[in-house]
Amino acid sequence: MSRRLRIDVFFDFICPWCLIGKRQLEHAQVQFRSRHPDVQITTVWHGVQLLPQLPVEGEPFADFYRKRLGNADAMTMRQAQVQEAARAVGLPIDLSRIATMPNTADAHRLFQRASELGNGAQREMLLERLFAAYFQRRENLGCRETLLAIARSCGIDPDAVADCLKGDATPFAGAPGATSGVPSFQLDNRMTVIGAQPAQALLGAMHEALKESERERQPA
Repeated sequence: MSRRLRIDVFFDFICPWCLIGKRQLEHAQVQFRSRHPDVQITTVWHGVQLLPQLPVEGEPFADFYRKRLGNADAMTMRQAQVQEAARAVGLPIDLSRIATMPNTADAHRLFQRASELGNGAQREMLLERLFAAYFQRRENLGCRETLLAIARSCGIDPDAVADCLKGDATPFAGAPGATSGVPSFQLDNRMTVIGAQPAQALLGAMHEALKESERERQPA
């Protein structure tokens, strides 16, 4: 009998720790597969809108963080911390060049619709492209035209997703029971790892979840 491991990931596109956590998870999965080539891993991504109160046009990025952190020095320190963690996993991020803190409701609706319609390769491509749009290309994820262009670049028919882009800042409902703490990794509904943990921590949790699953399957 083939063995399986399901990983549910809760994330937002504007959270740099979610992208960093994605890279850590990828590293952990490579190591896990080398040790357990017979285990089929299914990774399911669930959008969580962290800032549903943002206007549809978003807010200036620097203004948002100055208000949240109190002053420019605190903002500079936080950005340096994030960028150092990003560099450690091979991500070139320059937060000082991002202009807008966007409302991500429509970006999440787009990804949810594409997840229902597209294949696994398209979902992964769209997920990467949306993260890159914000952190590397400095595109506005609250812009309808930008989102449709991104969908098209991933081989997704814009006409099939256009109706889910409301453009009115209506909050994204997300998955039932979604946590507001992101990134969050739920392993086989048995254990949860919160935060952009090192790959070794995620690997250990994956091994433990697999062991628990196998113990449950053993006859009494």
